[in-house]
Amino acid sequence: MSQEATFKKNGGYFIDGVAYMDCRETGEPVANVSLTSTSVMGSRALLHRCLSLMPEDERNRLFSSKSRTASTGRPRGWRWRKVFVDADGTVFHKGVEQPKLKGTLPPTDVVAIKAKQKSAKAQAKKDETKKLLKMAAEKKELKKAIEAQKDFLDHRVGK
Repeated sequence: MSQEATFKKNGGYFIDGVAYMDCRETGEPVANVSLTSTSVMGSRALLHRCLSLMPEDERNRLFSSKSRTASTGRPRGWRWRKVFVDADGTVFHKGVEQPKLKGTLPPTDVVAIKAKQKSAKAQAKKDETKKLLKMAAEKKELKKAIEAQKDFLDHRVGK
């Protein structure tokens, strides 16, 4: 029996001259298999098998989005501020704790900072809208001027 006949007997098939065989786990077609193959395992099935061999706690550590880092209870970006004072009075300068200054400064008002950022964002959006409207009006005026020049060149002035 020829190699191709044995390959077909084992469940292989050809599409446009490329040897295919279905994965024994998922049934998905796997391309470019050897003619001496008796069965194949696809990449997805192999990945699942490898992950099943891994301990569950390590799998959760690598792939779980919940347990990446423990939350400190501080707002986003606190460690990049020049001075941040925690609710308990701990003072941080660019994320580095300053134990000598503990309790000397009032806590940072996060709500006020967020409100200031929100108002700045709204103002920037308002300015951008104003700028776009002005540009649209200028473009409209330019179109009128170009049409007037075309009419003048085509001797249609005052018609």
